[in-house]
Formats: sequence, C-alpha cells, structure tokens
Amino acid sequence: MKTLIDIKNLNKRYGDKNVVKNINLTVHAGQILGLVGPNGAGKTTCLQSLLGLIECEGTIDVMGFDPRKQRQQMLEEVTYISDVAVLPKWLSVNRALAYLQGVHSRFDIEKAREFLAKTNIDPKAKVKTLSKGMVTQLHLALILAIDAKVLVLDEPTLGLDILTRREFYTHLLEDFYSEDKCIIVTTHQIEEIEHILTDVAFIQNGSLVLAESAEEIRERFKLLSVTPEHLEHAQSLSPLYANKVMGLTTMLFDGVKREDIENLGNISSPSLADIFVGVMAKETC
Repeated sequence: MKTLIDIKNLNKRYGDKNVVKNINLTVHAGQILGLVGPNGAGKTTCLQSLLGLIECEGTIDVMGFDPRKQRQQMLEEVTYISDVAVLPKWLSVNRALAYLQGVHSRFDIEKAREFLAKTNIDPKAKVKTLSKGMVTQLHLALILAIDAKVLVLDEPTLGLDILTRREFYTHLLEDFYSEDKCIIVTTHQIEEIEHILTDVAFIQNGSLVLAESAEEIRERFKLLSVTPEHLEHAQSLSPLYANKVMGLTTMLFDGVKREDIENLGNISSPSLADIFVGVMAKETC
C-alpha cells in the first residue's frame, strides 16, 4: 500500500506542558483511520500539526510534502473539515460553489451540485438561513468535490442529530472514499464511526496507547460474560475492566487465549467502543 502520511516523533509543547508526546503514525492509501480519545487527549493538536497550522517538533510527511514548509503545495492534495463548519453568513450556496471553483484547481462544481441535489438545500439560499446540519452538508459538498488524496475530519458531526450524522458518513463513503485515498477522522464517540474504520489509534494524554487495524484489534480483545461460579477465576486473569449489570458480570480481556477463558462463560467479539473504554480505563489506573 502506498504511504500517504508518515509522522515520526511528533511532539508539541505549550509552555511546560507536553500536549503531544512522541507520536509515530503511518497512514496508507485505502485506510480510514479513527484517531480516538477523550476530550483534551491531543487529537486536534495532532491534526493541526499534520495540516501545518501550528509549529511542532518531529517529522511530518504528507504526500511527499512537509506541511510546515510546503503547505500550499500540500493543500492541493489534502482537504479538511473542522469541528465547526464556518462559512460567511451572507454567502449564498451558489456563490460558495462559484468561489471555490475560482480558487481551487481541483474543485469539481458539478460534483458539488450532484451532492447538494441529494439534500434539501436551496442553491439560492444564504448560509444564515441554513440549519447547523445544512451548513455541515454544504461544507461537506464543497470539500468532497475537491479531487484530493487525503481527507482530514476533526469531530465533523459535533452537535448534529443522529440522522444527519448517519447521512454525513454515508455520503463520505459514497462520494469521497476510494482505495487510492485515505481519511483521518477524530472523535470521542467511536460507536458512531466504528463500522467504517479500517484502522484505529487510541490517544490518551498526548500519547498513542494503541494503533492497529480494526480487524487486528477485534481479534486481540475478547469480551466474556462470566458465570457467577467462575467469577474469581476470571478476575485472576487480569481483565482490563469488569462491568456488572443485573447480576451478570462482563469482562474485557487483552491477548488471552480463547481456550483459557472459554469454560468461564460466553465469549463474544467486543465493539471498538468496548475496547476503547477498557484501554482508557487501564491507562488511567
């Protein structure tokens, strides 16, 4: 697979506080990487460094460009949606499309119009008359109509209702994703995107605590519903966490062999959200 992004020994300090610590991450074509962590974990700082928006220590290569020195050239290959879709209130939808067509050589205005035709956004409407969800859809139409190889999304559906969030990710897969591109999306709500991720990186207190393919992670971790008579034995195997609901205890294990726990209860595949909770709990203990 072709490497599109390569980050080595990324560090970022604000005064005495090291908010990003020795991040090493490689993203290849075809990958949809979820950078997942709680609020304040360092997700946005990583993306800002990647996009050349802030100074940082370390080596960053995006499509062969150093974003700190070659940001203009890099932005021909990279598009970005922040956690707040900001467009001028006075701007009409049609003028937004015309403007981007004039300033970006890779913007396909017909593709943007096709995307907007799937929504209930009036092309003549001004941004100030659109709901928050509509502004996000407009922003997405503008971004997805750019023929870029890398798409960076920072909490893109923050504050949107569940239907709009689902539509957002459906359009993302249908109108942008292909095997020669990659997507990085940050979130602290992994349950809404885990079905589209090929790879996952968990970040906590500025450090990566887990970075693997989604398939490898699901194979590595096991969820066990423990029967009462085996509770003590299961606890001795050091689960990442245990959760007791209505008399049934569920435990998450990292790296244990199936044969070591299969007689202790029912084994199932945990969701990425389950694994995230377990890993974060372990790191904060």
